[in-house]
Amino acid sequence: MLFSFAGAQPVVLRSTGIRKAFQLSIYPGADGKGACVQYLGQHGFIPLKLKSRVAKGGVSKVVYVWDEVIDGKATGSYGLSMEAGSSSTAWYKRNKDNKIFKLAVATSRDTITTLDKYLLHGTLISFSHSTNKPLLFSYPDGSSKLKQLPDFDQPDPLRMGTIADYNFDGYDDVAFSIPDAGMGVYRIFSIYLYHPSSKRFEALTDPDHPKASCAGLCDVTLNQKNKLLYTSCRGGANWWKDVYRYSDHNTLIWLKSEKLN
Repeated sequence: MLFSFAGAQPVVLRSTGIRKAFQLSIYPGADGKGACVQYLGQHGFIPLKLKSRVAKGGVSKVVYVWDEVIDGKATGSYGLSMEAGSSSTAWYKRNKDNKIFKLAVATSRDTITTLDKYLLHGTLISFSHSTNKPLLFSYPDGSSKLKQLPDFDQPDPLRMGTIADYNFDGYDDVAFSIPDAGMGVYRIFSIYLYHPSSKRFEALTDPDHPKASCAGLCDVTLNQKNKLLYTSCRGGANWWKDVYRYSDHNTLIWLKSEKLN
């Protein structure tokens, strides 16, 4: 699974060394997936397809390269180096003439935003990492849907985004997680499954089996090979794991619980 950068997005960049300068905003997505770019003065968002992700110096520095995709065709590519959560270097390569533009981080206050955005299956997904602003799905047909994510119960809240195929149907879904209301040792997930037939995202109903050790969707992990979803939580001095599989109607079916320590 891929997690989003912590903190406010986007990375706002300006071209350097050319007479006719331009400005753009890159939303890096969930560790590179679901990324998009928006140019200053334009309303639309251009999807970015993750080409490579290279970690350097452990996990302190990560270099991303995306293909810019317009009408299904790669028209250019972007490179972005992130170190300690901040952008250090960036560039854009235009495919038609292979010209490379150097990009520098913009520092103007009017570029700051508290919303992050993902572009997934043509849907623009807007949310906040640190506030309780509603989650917004803006669909390609012009319609939109507001959803309310769970409130924070911790003094230093941080909402994280994840993009993964949660129901193993070949289509990426999106999830958001916050620390649990108790000791904050695990995370509570809200998962939105993408339905290709309706081209909409719908919330996955929390499992509620009487034999389950964990309530709801806690510290969710996936077993892609066996198409199983795991949840884990701490109860007393012990950690527990619940194992689920999906029914034909995207309902989680409890299989078993295991004690982890």
